[in-house]
Amino acid sequence: MDRSDDSNKVFGLSRDARQELARRLKGRHDPDARPAPPLSPLAPVAAVAAAIPVRHYRFECMEGHQELVRSHAIAARLGVGNPYFRQHQGVARDTTVIDGQVHLNFATYNYLDLCGHPEVSRAAKDAIDRYGTSASASRLVSGERPIHRQLEEAIASLLGCEACVVMVGGHATNVTTIGHLLGPRDLIVHDSLIHNSVAQGAVLSGARRIPFPHNDVDALERLLEPVRHDHERTLIVTEGHFSMDGDVPPLPRLIDVKNRYRALLMVDEAHSLGVVGPRGRGVAEHFGVDPGDVDIWMGTLSKTLAGCGGYIAGSSALVEMLKFTAPGFVYSVGMAPPLAAASLAALEMLRREPERVTVLHERAGLFLALCRDAGLDTGLSQGFSIVPVIIGSSHRAVVLSNRLFERRINVQPIIAPAVEERSARLRFFISSAHSQEQIRTAVQTLVEELEKLR
Repeated sequence: MDRSDDSNKVFGLSRDARQELARRLKGRHDPDARPAPPLSPLAPVAAVAAAIPVRHYRFECMEGHQELVRSHAIAARLGVGNPYFRQHQGVARDTTVIDGQVHLNFATYNYLDLCGHPEVSRAAKDAIDRYGTSASASRLVSGERPIHRQLEEAIASLLGCEACVVMVGGHATNVTTIGHLLGPRDLIVHDSLIHNSVAQGAVLSGARRIPFPHNDVDALERLLEPVRHDHERTLIVTEGHFSMDGDVPPLPRLIDVKNRYRALLMVDEAHSLGVVGPRGRGVAEHFGVDPGDVDIWMGTLSKTLAGCGGYIAGSSALVEMLKFTAPGFVYSVGMAPPLAAASLAALEMLRREPERVTVLHERAGLFLALCRDAGLDTGLSQGFSIVPVIIGSSHRAVVLSNRLFERRINVQPIIAPAVEERSARLRFFISSAHSQEQIRTAVQTLVEELEKLR
């Protein structure tokens, strides 16, 4: 072999050998390069199967999974740990135990510190002794229990509505309610920052869906004016307390628009029940409006009410229609009795101890004020319980979350595509259980670590 041949070798391989190795490696990693195995000895069937790309029938080759693999690889190369799916060993309150270490906790929806309260836990245990752990059937056939009706009546009374129905999942409640009540001849207009469950329900309904700029009622009206007459029913949807930004909607103006355009108005109070309003009764109490002016009140039981599931409250006609016809209720098992009992006990405590809401507002207001005094960008937060700190970079948000975790503060990053890249943030959830000292410590530590990143 002459010197020219040696010069063409890399790692002992000739040019031809390198090309052959590259071809083989490409075949190993390119899903479409691997022929599909025959599904049948019959030649025509085998020919059809062989023509189907692997990415169309194997999950590990699908683009969604491939994108996750790439994201994990990039994070590993940058030395960024995964801040998600950490296991909490106990009740998540103002503090939480992760990997045996106590952390200050700002990543829980346990707003009024009712999850884990002895009275709430005891109610769930008593319900297990009486009813077992499952309703074991749809409530329409044989899953109805007295505790279900008691919870529904208590929620309706708290909100000032005629009736209420509870369902097994908060996300599913929005999907099945909107997907069932609206159809292809209808229109759904929703706040641009609305929760995914509303968007999914709109897709299921087949209705025309149009977002309007966040809390911009003038834009909503400009949108409705030329198109309202083209549709039968029109549903306007907003949130009572926006989970990403911590602000509330201009409810009185939305009620005015819905009345003038003969529309229906739905308010998702997943994060506002127990949080917004002097007694925690939601955005209607906050603005002093008649709850009957809103057609559909939706909320969840997993946050303030320490259980799991969702509810729809409103007129008796609405609730009766959902109980007999909504697929997510009719064809789903009834809510587990111990969960219903826990939520009922939490609701009774909310009524009996409104001072919990007062303390929550004081603590959240302190957190918001300290952040603003430190020059942090808290976006639109009004300081009820949710305070975002906008970082402006997904990478920096994850790094900052991990650094705070190392200093025993648990707070989660919200990154693209959940929000725009420029709006990447840490999202702090405040609880009535947090002390002033804990809040001051958290803000001071946040400022120190953010300064290091800069």
